[in-house]
Amino acid sequence: MDQPQEQTPRRENERPRPPVGDIQMIVGGTTSAGSSKKARKTYLRIVQSVQLTGSTPKMARLDNPSIGFLEEDARRLHHPHDDALVVSIQAGDYNMHRVLVDNGSSANILYYPVFQQMGIGRERLVPTNAPLVGFGGTRVCPLGVITLSMTVEDYPQQITKDVVFLMVDCSSAYNAILGQPTLNAWKAVTSTYHLMVKFPTE
Repeated sequence: MDQPQEQTPRRENERPRPPVGDIQMIVGGTTSAGSSKKARKTYLRIVQSVQLTGSTPKMARLDNPSIGFLEEDARRLHHPHDDALVVSIQAGDYNMHRVLVDNGSSANILYYPVFQQMGIGRERLVPTNAPLVGFGGTRVCPLGVITLSMTVEDYPQQITKDVVFLMVDCSSAYNAILGQPTLNAWKAVTSTYHLMVKFPTE
């Protein structure tokens, strides 16, 4: 077995070595990229490049107040903690618990046992050919795409929006995963330290 090569310490004022290679981001799903191979390639080119223009684009004025977190928001928790950000939401007529909020996921995921418990007919599934790739390199082919109406929080400070999920048939500690598409659509701000999600409402 080859022994790992020891790296010689860099002398002061010596030019740093160039990187050995690139480690790209992990993406998957249809919500951002689309289901076709061409659409996914286009999406990858966009997220892996930075384009500069001569003028700074004007930002749309936001009527919503700024969203932030205070130390008192975390007082109900035991610190230190390394808990995941897990919430409960209303999906249709059901309260769905153990929903993981994952800023790093490029897709919303719904697990098949939840779909069965909700009694939704499989005819509502839209076929997809966009596989998901996990950290171990395992490819998971979704059973389809389904759109569900989601309500978060209590009236009157609540939002109700349609959420597009990729449905997968595999074991998980969670019932669903809310990823970047939904968090961005809701203008949601998350804090893993406070274990809290905040978003503007009417």
